Amino acid sequence: MTDLSHLYDLNYTEWAMKNAALLKAGRFSELDVPHLLEELEDMGKSDHRELSSRLRVLLAHLLKWQFQYQQLSERWKEFDGRSWRRTIINQRTSIAILLRKKPGLSSFVTEALAEAYPEAVELATKETQLPRTHFPETCPYTQTEILNDDYYP
Repeated sequence: MTDLSHLYDLNYTEWAMKNAALLKAGRFSELDVPHLLEELEDMGKSDHRELSSRLRVLLAHLLKWQFQYQQLSERWKEFDGRSWRRTIINQRTSIAILLRKKPGLSSFVTEALAEAYPEAVELATKETQLPRTHFPETCPYTQTEILNDDYYP
């Protein structure tokens, strides 16, 4: 185990700075390649997890908006869905920023939506206490609708 590899476990920030300095200096043979590869792979996975997580929350709130909003607003005159709208806006904004900063993630959106929808239904079921069968088996929204700031089902 090299000193640099050992440093990875002790002080991640210093490890990263030293690897960056080695890269800048062109001293490639001294790099901690195994840990660098691990970190690069994790960075991509982290971005995918963030996109999927944000889509899950966004979809759950779109489902609640479509399948519970009217019921609650009829029962309680003061219910206006403001907190749901805020969450929808925040998630859409965060997704747009993420896709702008990491344009390579755009090719993953369709897959992330397919992954996130069943989880969103589970989340909406728990939050609304409506039966699972109350929600569509497959996502009722297009990718364009989901990401459109003006779309509310």
